[in-house]
Amino acid sequence: IFKTLNSWFWWENIWMPVNVSWAHFVDREGLVFPKPHQLYATIPYAFVLLIIRFLSERFIAIPLAKALGIKNVRRVKPQPNPVLESYFRECTKHPSQSEIQGLAKKCNCTVHFVEKWFRRRRNLEIPTVLRKFREAFWRFSFYLASSIAGLIFLYDKPWFYDIWQTWVGYPFQTLLPSQYWYYMAEISFYWSLLFTLGIDNKRKASDTLRDCPGFILPLSFSSLQDFLAHVIHHLAAIGLMSCSWCGNYVRIGTLVIFLHDTADFWLEAAKMLNYAHWEKTCNTLFVIFAITFFITRIILFPCWILRATLYQPTYYSTTPVIAYFLFNGQLLILQGLHLYWGYLIFRILRRFIYLK
Repeated sequence: IFKTLNSWFWWENIWMPVNVSWAHFVDREGLVFPKPHQLYATIPYAFVLLIIRFLSERFIAIPLAKALGIKNVRRVKPQPNPVLESYFRECTKHPSQSEIQGLAKKCNCTVHFVEKWFRRRRNLEIPTVLRKFREAFWRFSFYLASSIAGLIFLYDKPWFYDIWQTWVGYPFQTLLPSQYWYYMAEISFYWSLLFTLGIDNKRKASDTLRDCPGFILPLSFSSLQDFLAHVIHHLAAIGLMSCSWCGNYVRIGTLVIFLHDTADFWLEAAKMLNYAHWEKTCNTLFVIFAITFFITRIILFPCWILRATLYQPTYYSTTPVIAYFLFNGQLLILQGLHLYWGYLIFRILRRFIYLK
């Protein structure tokens, strides 16, 4: 069954233009092609990024947070109590007064003790400001480094200025070393985020925007829904980049990655300064993020990237392959998410401007 599914997945009519087979993707005469087995390297690279993250958070983020006046608040742990712990995990974190009285009788303790135990136990679930700052610092560092690297890798490439060049000579386009490392770093980063979902701050979807200035949007998701949403998002990002790698859509793929990273580090920087209570600077950075977001994802992505993936390939091939519909479907879904998040950001900006 596995061999049958594998043969179907790598069926050439899915990936390749007419009269092109996998046999043509053999390195020759100066041409180097991306190979699917190279994606296995992203797993060990992800662990390298985790080591870099640990070192940067410990030796850069923590001293920087202290310099900004962010203190490491130590919360008091409640006394070990298996009955209350089991009720906290399996039933509710906010018991009613009658439930508290029943638990007090069951544990042979006072009502005040049970109330204090649940209050302290709930406090342990809330991430400290220092911990949130460390995670924002890591994401800021990666997105900033990725944006700078992407600009260095792309500024002298003809397809950065003329989007038509992404399809000239396709699929026989050689893989550049800069493209290889750019892809490996991005895919490895999302693998590393996937690996640390269980130990990172268990934040609700609303918390992502609540860390920004002026947030009052009514969003609510359970921890399980939030966890699954992150898993699906990271796997979708890895899948989209991996499939574009296998189909040698690397030129257009690097442009998509660059467009997304250029807005993200502004948001993480705004959140870091929000934790430090630098309100004016935080607000300025958030406005810059909003402007960058609308330019890159609401204007450039549909008018530049989607135009190149939906319209231009028809000039180079009269018979679109299945991958054409597969990739464009994913990119259109991505654009739908851009519009949704753009709507939320617009609501924040509107309140930020009119309510000051």
